[in-house]
Amino acid sequence: MHRSVQRHRQRLTRVLVGAAAVPVMLVASGCSSDSGDGSGDDAKKDSGSSASPSATKAGVVVKEATYEKLPDSCKVLSSKTLKELVPEGAKSGKEGKSEDLTTRGNCSWDSLDNKGVKGSQFRWLNVSLLRFESDQTRGTGEKLASEYYAKHAEDARSVEDAKNTKSQPVSGTGNEATLVTYYLKKKEGTFRQQTLVTRVENVVVTLDYNGAGLAGDDSPKAADLSKATEKAAKEAVQAVVTANGGGDGAGSESDADPSASKGADASPSPSKSAGSSSGKGSDLGGGSDDSTSAGGSATRKS
Repeated sequence: MHRSVQRHRQRLTRVLVGAAAVPVMLVASGCSSDSGDGSGDDAKKDSGSSASPSATKAGVVVKEATYEKLPDSCKVLSSKTLKELVPEGAKSGKEGKSEDLTTRGNCSWDSLDNKGVKGSQFRWLNVSLLRFESDQTRGTGEKLASEYYAKHAEDARSVEDAKNTKSQPVSGTGNEATLVTYYLKKKEGTFRQQTLVTRVENVVVTLDYNGAGLAGDDSPKAADLSKATEKAAKEAVQAVVTANGGGDGAGSESDADPSASKGADASPSPSKSAGSSSGKGSDLGGGSDDSTSAGGSATRKS
């Protein structure tokens, strides 16, 4: 009997990971699908490669990007936080592929609390990190990251088949942050999606979190998922600061722009995080800019 239940749970988990094919990983989609097929050219263009410690443009010095490292994507969240967000999968983080872990990385977790005829609760979590370098022709890493942040937040607001899409700026999380929420109806149930995009200096962090009540169980409350998402995003941002020798300052000087909820350009003037460090970085490794998810690709509105 025990083996039968275990096999049923494994099959259901595989089905649900595929069913949760919501538009996530918009920032670092290439992390889980790098194939070395030449798609890295576009990624390098987005990341601002060809970095120089003191690049010049028309005689003007372009300052170095603030952060030169990324933390291990599967370790940016504490075990306590993971236990809260993905209780049945806190130790099952799956790291995506990346040709250069100093410029991009991602990690995902899934959780299925299967109570048989009493219903089930499914959760899926993904953290993506993308670091931008200063470029002598395109500008500072902070400027490039801010531009990408604005585009990425707009992408998150333009998901096909999304219902009741809402967007709001989030304070205290990096230099600027936007939370986008909506739900998607699947045959397995209603999946409530939370996508929080934030920029901390020259790094863009995206946290995707979705949940569903299955087999007659109630759907999770959007407010509870949003609260958990914001908490985890703050933790991920602080991990970036700490990895570069900084102290507490991941959100203390946030300059989130309220107009971000309308898709306006992000603020071009990043603030200094406490204890931040400067340094050279590496070129962004392969990957594409297509939206992918735990179960496959997703379509965005044009």
